[in-house]
Amino acid sequence: MPKTRVTCPNCRQPVLADVEQLFDVNTDPSARQRFLTGNFNLIHCPSCGYQGVVSTPLVYHDPQKELLLTFVPPDLGLPMQEQEKIIGPLINKVVNSLAPEQRKAYLFRPQTMLTLQGLVERVLEAEGITKEMIQSQQKRMALLQRMITASADDVLAEIAKQEDALIDADFFTLIGRLAQAALAGGDEQGARRLVELQKKLLSLTTFGRHLETQTREVEAAMQSLRQAGEGLTREKLLDLLIEAPNEQRLSALVGMARPGMDYAFFQMLTQRIDASRGEERTRLGLLRERLLELTRAYDQQMEAQAVEARQLLETVLEEENIPQAMEQVLPLVDNFFVQALQAEMEVSRTKGDQQRIAKLQQIFEVLQQASAPPPEIALIEELLDNADEASMRAALQAHRADLTPQFMEVLSALYSQVQNGGDDELRTRFDMLYRLAVRHSMETSLKG
Repeated sequence: MPKTRVTCPNCRQPVLADVEQLFDVNTDPSARQRFLTGNFNLIHCPSCGYQGVVSTPLVYHDPQKELLLTFVPPDLGLPMQEQEKIIGPLINKVVNSLAPEQRKAYLFRPQTMLTLQGLVERVLEAEGITKEMIQSQQKRMALLQRMITASADDVLAEIAKQEDALIDADFFTLIGRLAQAALAGGDEQGARRLVELQKKLLSLTTFGRHLETQTREVEAAMQSLRQAGEGLTREKLLDLLIEAPNEQRLSALVGMARPGMDYAFFQMLTQRIDASRGEERTRLGLLRERLLELTRAYDQQMEAQAVEARQLLETVLEEENIPQAMEQVLPLVDNFFVQALQAEMEVSRTKGDQQRIAKLQQIFEVLQQASAPPPEIALIEELLDNADEASMRAALQAHRADLTPQFMEVLSALYSQVQNGGDDELRTRFDMLYRLAVRHSMETSLKG
């Protein structure tokens, strides 16, 4: 995107910035996510240090939802004629990008949004996110702000106690996303503060304690299965299930070892029950009933996911532009989708349906491109090979042209993951790389 010269709202000095006025999901499937995350039209003034958003007219288009929305910031003070001069060409661009048969009536009735918040809410509403859901998220944001600004740990503990019901899985997800966004924006201190808050809430809240317990039990289940290794037999699996100390461990083991819990496994458990007496017989009988419930629930869940994957595959196959349709559903692709794709390819080859095979092949190609590791990952691995700060700084300088905003986003995401796991040496290397890369990026921006 070419740079646009804008005026800094703080010091009135000219600033070069990436200004995006048209978000057309039809031509750019990533436009929806970019718009909803607010990651657009950001400026950083090298003169006064101001960071903010460029105020500019916007057009949002999503043909699948039949949305054509416009917004002109009131603070621009543009008369109607000037607004039309800016918005008109953007709408024409939207229409011209569509095939004649795709040009529907909604294109000639664009909806005018009075506020940017209203524009965001309208897009979210089309995605199935209601105002009530938005309000709930706003409550979480307000609570998070209170927690971040808590004057002491005892104040934080009291807030967590009072708002325990609101601190759920979505709240922890919100903290994680904001921490990643802070890292991507170069706010390392803010990201660390969020991560530290998340750690404290694990012991201060009902959901946090449940999450801690669940995580420990999953890790323990993985460890027990790992220790059994290739020597894991039905007998050993049965022993692990019998010895499971709680429901969480039992559920984790079933989820990881369901393929081994077949008819022969339950037959073996029945033999154990028949050979036991008294309380042990009762305990094993209850265990069998519980295992049958868990395996049924697991199988139903797997079947439901498989059905959803097959439906998603058929939806993509019905589209005229399959690569574009695949780009839009990539976040929904999982192992079930890949299995459905492979199974459908085999069926189509057996039938000799060349037209369907060609469509399926297009889907395979999109998946192959999406699964290819980005060049940023290879560069990060190369930079991490430098053991000391001097050599790493020299390597960054040699690759200065490759330190793009996309590289910094990937680095920030990986850095956040390593901080929550990984060995000490890797964390140390990542700390050094991230610190030097952020400094290099800021120096480059100031020079530009």
